[in-house]
Amino acid sequence: MKPPKFEYVRASSVGDAVAALDEHGDGARILAGGQSLIPMMNLRLARPTHLIDITRIPDLDRVEEQADGVVVGAAARHSEVEGSEVARRVCPLLPEALKLVAHETIRHRGTVCGNLAHGDPHSELPAVAVALDALFTIAGSSGQRQVPATEFYFGPFMTAVGPSEMVTAVKFPAIPKSAGYAIAEFARTHGNFAVAGAVSIIELDAGGAVRRAAVSLFGLASQPLRASQAEQFLLGKIPTPEVIEKAAAAALEGVECSEDMHGSAAYRANIGRVYAARVISTAVARANGGEPK
Repeated sequence: MKPPKFEYVRASSVGDAVAALDEHGDGARILAGGQSLIPMMNLRLARPTHLIDITRIPDLDRVEEQADGVVVGAAARHSEVEGSEVARRVCPLLPEALKLVAHETIRHRGTVCGNLAHGDPHSELPAVAVALDALFTIAGSSGQRQVPATEFYFGPFMTAVGPSEMVTAVKFPAIPKSAGYAIAEFARTHGNFAVAGAVSIIELDAGGAVRRAAVSLFGLASQPLRASQAEQFLLGKIPTPEVIEKAAAAALEGVECSEDMHGSAAYRANIGRVYAARVISTAVARANGGEPK
C-alpha cells in the first residue's frame, strides 16, 4: 500500500522544525528514520498532512559522551549507536538492547529517539530508558524542557511530548564498571516485538549484597513498567537463586497484564516473571565479574 498524500518539509534547525510543527498543527509529524511512521501511514493508521524531515539538522545525529552518561541525538540511527565505542563503554546495556530491535536493515534507518518517542509498550528501548532513569530533552515553541523516562510514558503510544514539540535528545546515564546489566525477551520470532521482556541493572556491595537494583518490564502492559517492588525486595540481600525468584515474583505483583492473540494475561505474567528472574540472574553474574552459566 501507498501512504496518503502529504507535504514534505525539510527542517534546517530545531527551531525550524518546531515552527513547522506549530504552523501545521495536529497534521504534522516528525520524520527521522520513519521505520514506525511510514508503515502506519501505509496501513492508514496515521494520516499526517505534513512530514517534517529533521535528518539534515546539524548535530542531531550525535552520540556524545558526557561526564555521567551518553547523549543520543534525535537523528542518530540504531546502527550508529549499536556500533558506537562511546555507547559500548559508557552504557553497554544500550547497544546490547539494540541488537534485539527489529532487524539489521531496519536498524540502519530507524532512530533511537524515534523508537523511544513512538512509545510502543512492546519495544525494548523504552524499558531500557526507564530502568536507567534516562532523561529526555524536548523542544517546543516555549523552549526546551527535560523529562525523566519514568514520567515520559502514559500508555500505548502516549508520551509527554506535547503539541508543537519534539524530542531532540535522550541522555542515558553511565553504568558503573562494577555493575551488572541484562536485557532479555520472549518474541515469536527474532526481530518481532516482545510478548514479554525485562531489563535489570544490579550493583553489589563488598559483602555481595545488593546495593542498587533497577528492574523494568516491557510487553506486559500499556507502557514500560518500573518494578519497584522487586527492586526494594532485592536491596540489602545476598542475591541467591531463591531471593531472585522471589524478587521476580514481586516484580509482577499488582501488574495488570494485557492480552491479545499472542497470549493471555496469565501467560504474559508467567513469562514476565521468568524473564525478570533471568535478567536479574545475568546482571548479578556480571556484577560478580562473570557471565551466567
